[in-house]
Amino acid sequence: MRRVQNTLSLANILDDAAFLSLEHQLHLEDVLGQHNWSVNLQEQRFEFDGERPLQCTRFHLLGSAAPGPGSWLWAWANPSIPEPVTALSASLRDFGAQHGIAELARPEIPFDALPQAQGAPNAVAGVFLEAAKAVSGSWTSYTGDIGGGTRAAFLIEHPDFRLPPPEPARVMRVLQQGLGTLRLSEHRRALWSYTQRRGISAAVAPEDGSFRFSFPGFGATVTFDEHNRISNIQASMGGEQG
Repeated sequence: MRRVQNTLSLANILDDAAFLSLEHQLHLEDVLGQHNWSVNLQEQRFEFDGERPLQCTRFHLLGSAAPGPGSWLWAWANPSIPEPVTALSASLRDFGAQHGIAELARPEIPFDALPQAQGAPNAVAGVFLEAAKAVSGSWTSYTGDIGGGTRAAFLIEHPDFRLPPPEPARVMRVLQQGLGTLRLSEHRRALWSYTQRRGISAAVAPEDGSFRFSFPGFGATVTFDEHNRISNIQASMGGEQG
């Protein structure tokens, strides 16, 4: 189990996951194209068919978000599900208990305990998937409607889901799309976590607090506003920026 850097709270862990999770989901869309999905928990099989049929090499059921009771139920709390597909959810329970993160440790979480999800089952599932990614280091997720508006949340594994090396246009898309769509508590933390987990060289400039990161063929300087939010990204596509 990986430790998440700095202060451990649900909000911090979500920031740690934000950009890298988004990049993995964009990559998953590219890999799958138009598709359907199916899962057999007893046979431990998760498959996609459509433009590119694919059977996952491994998958983990985290839990389900049901609009009827208005709550999230962790997979480890459902005794009818085989242990091999719930083991990762149980490790999240232990991590939450160890670090005092109640949302990860309790068997059932009401939707109203997650204001960032605004009561939407898919958004609730997304919150717990993001947290699981940051803690476990398994980065590709899938949610599916299993009837009555209930969303089941999975982490899925396959060699084709692994990211290729960083590429300038994709990194910029991840940052720009993430800033427009993700609910970030701490922009600096989210950006630092992304570069470190993505293997991108990064440093904070002592003179002005700007954030500089680079990889071969690309460099960027990120500045922040008075609220510590990202205000500008100045990129150089031709070479690394000092």
